[in-house]
Amino acid sequence: MALARSRRRPGGVDYWPGFVDAMATLLLAIMFLLSVFVLAQFFLSQEISGKDAVLDRLNAQVNELTQMLALERANTQDAEDALADLQASLEEARAERSRLEQLLSSDAGRTQQAAERIGVLTDELADERQVSQRALSQVELLNQQISALRKQIGALEAALEASEQRDVESRTKIADLGRRLNVALAQRVQELNRYRSDFFGRLREILSDRENIRIVGDRFVFQSEVLFPSGATEINERGKEEMRKLADALIDLQQEIPPEINWVLRVDGHTDDVPLSGTGRFRDNWELSTARATSVVKFLIEQGVPADRLVAAGFGEFQPLDPADTPEARAKNRRIELKLTER
Repeated sequence: MALARSRRRPGGVDYWPGFVDAMATLLLAIMFLLSVFVLAQFFLSQEISGKDAVLDRLNAQVNELTQMLALERANTQDAEDALADLQASLEEARAERSRLEQLLSSDAGRTQQAAERIGVLTDELADERQVSQRALSQVELLNQQISALRKQIGALEAALEASEQRDVESRTKIADLGRRLNVALAQRVQELNRYRSDFFGRLREILSDRENIRIVGDRFVFQSEVLFPSGATEINERGKEEMRKLADALIDLQQEIPPEINWVLRVDGHTDDVPLSGTGRFRDNWELSTARATSVVKFLIEQGVPADRLVAAGFGEFQPLDPADTPEARAKNRRIELKLTER
């Protein structure tokens, strides 16, 4: 356009660049003013927000002050009510003072009332004296009863003393009987030990001190292999021969032991610690040891030994002679023990 104008005015002045510069400057000024306006609007909104917060706090304080004012008014009303009550109490006190003044003026009437009261109290005192007299009579009766009770207690104490004396004598007799019984028991034990020694001596002679038949302490020990096949409870022929000798010795010994010695021959069965197979006749070593001891007892009964002089017991593998984990120890632990003892 400027080119066109320049062409139309080849000899005139060109204003268009200045106009453009003025418009650009105006536009920049407007933009600057808009920016200032926006910033002013922002700060103004911040200021208004702060004033709103302050206004809210002021409103809250006003509400709090309003509540405190209402509370203070209530307290003032309470104080006024208390003052009214005090005034009413004051009026009552004044009325009471007036009544007391009237009572003081009627002194003669009060004196008459006092005399009547004294008469009533005198009558009551007389009644109390009668009650006291009856109480004294009851106390005397109680004293007599206490005296009788003391006599009864004295008699009971004397009887108790006599009973204690008899108790001491009885204890002395019991102690003496105990000593005698202990002496008698000791004598019987000694006699039984003597017969046990004789019995074991005869067994040594009869059984010829075989290696697998021996004495251990106060027991005569047969190894199981002498009497039973492996895992069985029926006595073999060699074992029956040995048991017949034992039965003959017992029968002879029975004739020598006095009848007052209540002796028995205890037959104890023992096994080793090897568990039994579940397919056999016995579930465990308890049953095997008990069955073997019972077999020995029954065989001795068949040979003429009285059944009331025999006892069978099974101990399984739980009373070993040798706890070692060796074949020799197990062989030693498989045994039948015979013990002559009291019932």
